[in-house]
Amino acid sequence: MKEEIMKVAVLIDAENISFKYAKLILDEASRLGTVVCRRIYGDWSDQGLSSWKSAIMEYSFNAIQQFHNTKGKNSSDSALIIDAMDLLHTSNYQCMCIVSSDSDFSKLASRMRESEIYVVGMGETKTPVSFRSSCDKFLYLDVLLNKYREAEVRLKAQNEARNAEGPKDEEKSGLNRKVILEEIDNIIDDESAEDGWIMLSDLGSKLSQKFPDFDVRNFGFSKLSGLIKSLKKYELKGESQAGSNPTAKVFYVRKKD
Repeated sequence: MKEEIMKVAVLIDAENISFKYAKLILDEASRLGTVVCRRIYGDWSDQGLSSWKSAIMEYSFNAIQQFHNTKGKNSSDSALIIDAMDLLHTSNYQCMCIVSSDSDFSKLASRMRESEIYVVGMGETKTPVSFRSSCDKFLYLDVLLNKYREAEVRLKAQNEARNAEGPKDEEKSGLNRKVILEEIDNIIDDESAEDGWIMLSDLGSKLSQKFPDFDVRNFGFSKLSGLIKSLKKYELKGESQAGSNPTAKVFYVRKKD
């Protein structure tokens, strides 16, 4: 049976997100499915948003104008939330990408999840935990942009140095290397079979369930297997499945004796 491809809507809070992430946002959204809706919200009469102009044209974003009726109030947030609810009730999107580093979208993300919409948040590492934890998945745009711009070795060194300390204000974070490594041990201890083996995909799912902002690329790796191998304390094995493509393997991991 052909796997259904998700229809994805991307909603960007331009007053809270830099134009430099435009391509990265669409690249990550395209990994999830077909990006059908591309909307970006802001007061475009504000010269501070003029840097978005070329990105809007290049990536075919639908720019939604929202004037500031009250000084200091971000009316674009309200416009984004209203449009998201309209899309929920009038369209058949399976995935909603909310791009902002603002905690104001926490309740929107929770409401979407209640309606069985897969919610992906995108923002910078400064994003409050209330929004991050309300999403099924959260991606740190500033971390990923570094990966795109720098060599993998250099990025890995930077991330390891930073994550050795862990976030100062958010201990339980997918950016905290120490916490993630401890949780890997806990999952293997609790979820593995009698022989100690657990499917690598199950390990990844458990990590994402506990830390919506967990992404192996936060630590300089493209796959979970790369992170596991680097730790030197686990065994990995691949097994071909009967009746399937002999080159396709299911991978398992366990602690070394």
